[in-house]
Amino acid sequence: MKIGQAFVAAIVFLGVARAQTPEFEVASVKPSAPLGPQALGRITPVVIRGGPGSSDPGLVRFDYIDMYSLVTMAYGIQWIQLSGPDWLRSTRFDINAKVPRGATREQYRLMLQNLLAERFKLVLHHETKEATTYDLVVAKNGPKLKQSEPDPDAPNLGLQPPPPTPPIRGYNGAVQVHQIRQTTERLAATVASQLGVPVTDNTGLKGIYDISLHWSGTGVNLPASDAPDDTAVESQPTLLQAVQEQLGLKLVPRKGQIDVLVIDHIEKVPTEN
Repeated sequence: MKIGQAFVAAIVFLGVARAQTPEFEVASVKPSAPLGPQALGRITPVVIRGGPGSSDPGLVRFDYIDMYSLVTMAYGIQWIQLSGPDWLRSTRFDINAKVPRGATREQYRLMLQNLLAERFKLVLHHETKEATTYDLVVAKNGPKLKQSEPDPDAPNLGLQPPPPTPPIRGYNGAVQVHQIRQTTERLAATVASQLGVPVTDNTGLKGIYDISLHWSGTGVNLPASDAPDDTAVESQPTLLQAVQEQLGLKLVPRKGQIDVLVIDHIEKVPTEN
């Protein structure tokens, strides 16, 4: 009798635990259609919008999302903090899901994690490693950021994955970044993608800004074929100099441990809808 009661209690506990786990009400996952020949050489048309805090909190849409971006977004980490198979960067999916009313951003991330576990059989573990990271802070003379013009018609796309690498090259050999209506948290993630180490936003700035930044490409993750020429190096500041001179912010290095997610298993083909 006691064994039976214990069994029933265990089933009830598992049922309650599952009910308390944030999940999408409905989710559709399918491989993205191949891009046509006309898309060669163009930027991949990724669309990510919806969810808590966006203009459409009840629906989320991912068009042509790569798995590397999806995992980093789900776990709130930067690219350097994920270790997994190479195909994660090139295999892409279209995902549409319905979000329960009143869900928070933290619950939304858990929904994405559960989606990855259930549909892609994702299994991972945490590791820590010593690394030099950076804090993004306001420089001595204050920020030089340009406030974005108010636009009531501009949609809020919601939670986004960290910016990918490599950086964008400019016509003069320098690396250039231009971001419209972005936060300093997003700026920190962009800088992290160039330096190859985590960057934490400690500016305390809560505004929305139009951010333009250009630098030589020295000391960032550029492929050898994209390395800037000597003229560009001489005429452009380093990334750390550019952040301070052009934005009135500062990158302060510190040593410590960073959390790294290591993928043990993930399926390339998701389970059926």
